[in-house]
This record gives sequence, structure tokens and C-alpha cells, in this order.
Amino acid sequence: MGELKQQENQLEQLRRYTKIVADTGDFEAIKAYNTTGATTNPSLIYKAAQKAEYQHLIERAIADSKCSALSGQALINGVIDKLLVLFGLEILNIVPCRVSTEVDARLSFDVTGTLNKAREIIGLYEQHGISRDRVLIKIASTWEGIRAAEMLEKEGIHCNLTLLFSMTQAIACADAKVQLISPFVGRIYDWYKKQTGKEYVGADDPGVQSVTGIYNYYKKFNYKTEVMGASFRNKGQITELAGCDLLTISPGLLDELQASYDPVPAKLTMENAINSDAERMTLDEKTFRYLFNEDAMATEKTAEGIRRFAVDIVKLEALIADKM
Repeated sequence: MGELKQQENQLEQLRRYTKIVADTGDFEAIKAYNTTGATTNPSLIYKAAQKAEYQHLIERAIADSKCSALSGQALINGVIDKLLVLFGLEILNIVPCRVSTEVDARLSFDVTGTLNKAREIIGLYEQHGISRDRVLIKIASTWEGIRAAEMLEKEGIHCNLTLLFSMTQAIACADAKVQLISPFVGRIYDWYKKQTGKEYVGADDPGVQSVTGIYNYYKKFNYKTEVMGASFRNKGQITELAGCDLLTISPGLLDELQASYDPVPAKLTMENAINSDAERMTLDEKTFRYLFNEDAMATEKTAEGIRRFAVDIVKLEALIADKM
């Protein structure tokens, strides 16, 4: 039994049911775990951009923008777009599938602004010979973000709807036929733990329950939108979602999964989804806004997430301006 126990660690077992994506902008970490893809956000890029080994990417983004007719804030924004894509290109040299690149969080309530920024980012990737099917544009799961994603999908620009905390947001995304959603397990857990003072474990975790409900709804009603659990606080949240389409996991938790040989059975399955008590819903804008407003956790965490990402974009702008 001792030999059998050592044959597959938890990460290897998890790969049987679920595609594993690295939640980091650190290239060496992505290489180390042999993941199928990677997700980035302004916070991760800002953190990586401060490291010495990535300064050449900042210098290249600045150099590539020197001939631009832009000036001031528009020039800085252009440099940041190039920097995000340069990080994405490096990641695509490592992973076999897709990278997620995020639209400026300050455009979360601006349909036209989101559309324009997404097209600019995809255009930069295409200039480097990267096809649209290898890039996911990350957009916040606001009503406006979902509408922008719906239009982008019709153009063949695939989207990852992030900062998603509720079934209301998930249903709207599925109806818009977006490629993928990223429900935030850990931030849901954080909210309920703060509100109740209770420690949630295993299937009792509200974040785990949220993703399980969304997965069951999508599979029961044959939606094609992929579910990628995100924002984990502990290893148990990950193993409780074994069977989810994808999971994006930070390097620290990938380490923990590799170090453990405990069994990881499938928890999310098509059979469980079909037999679930999910009921189909139709959401127009009024219904979406009302139900979302009624969900204090989702409302607060979405707003907080947008604010935090916006702060890190401002920090990244300051870093770029200083170097220019």
C-alpha cells in the first residue's frame, strides 16, 4: 500500500478530471507545474513587473511605444497594453493552451470602452502571430461587462468573465455564450467567514457550494460556457471541486497538492449535475440588477474586486511613468 500511495500525488490525481491552470504571472512557476494555461490580472502583473528578471519586458514595451503618436496618459496606457501582451506571449511559449489577459478594471461599467480595449489587446496578440483561440480576454462580471463579452464572442474574441460571485452573474454569462467564467471561491469564503465568524470546511464551504451550483446548472441545461474555479484559500477547496472544467491555482497551493498523496475522488460530475435540483432561469437587465443587488456578498465582493484591480492598474501606471 505504501508504494501505491506514492504513485500519484493530489495534483496528478486532480488532472484526471480537471484542467489545471496556473494563477500567476511568474514564468518559472508556470514552467514548474506543467499547467495547460495561465491566468493573470493587474495585481499579479504589477507584482511580477517589480522583479529584476522581468525588467526587460518593461523596457521592451516602452521602446516599442517610442514611435507612437500618443502622449501623456494615452501613451502610458499603450505601454501597459504592450506589457500585458508581452507577459502573455512569454506565457504562451510555456503553456500549450490559453492565457487570460485582463481589461482595465476601470472600464467595468463601460461597454464601448471594454470593446475597444479588448480589440486592441487581441490586435497586439495577432501582430505577434497568436490566434484568437489562445487568448481569453478577462472582463469583470458586471451587466456591462457581460454585454461587451457577448459582442466580443460574436467576433471570435473569447472571454473569461472574472470577479464572479453569484448564480445570477453565472446565468447571465451563460446566456451571453461567453467562453469561460471564473467564480471566486476564496473571496466568497472570506465574506461568509467574516460575517459569521465560522470556519468552513469541505462541502460546507460557501465558495465551494457556489461553484458546485453553477457547474450543475451549466451541465444540466447543456450550456457550453466553461467553469474555472479561482481564488482559493486552501487545498481543501480545490479537492472539493475535482471534476470542475478548469481550476486556476496559485503556486503555493500547487506545491501543497504535489506534496500530498491523499485520494482525490471526483466531486463534480455530469450525473450529479443532471440529478441536481437546479431550475432554469431567464434574466433580463431589470431582473439581473435586482437579484444581484439582493445578494449582499456578490455585490460587495464584485465592487471590492474592481476597486482593488483598479488600484493596482494605477500602481502599474506609476511604475511605467517612473521608468519613462
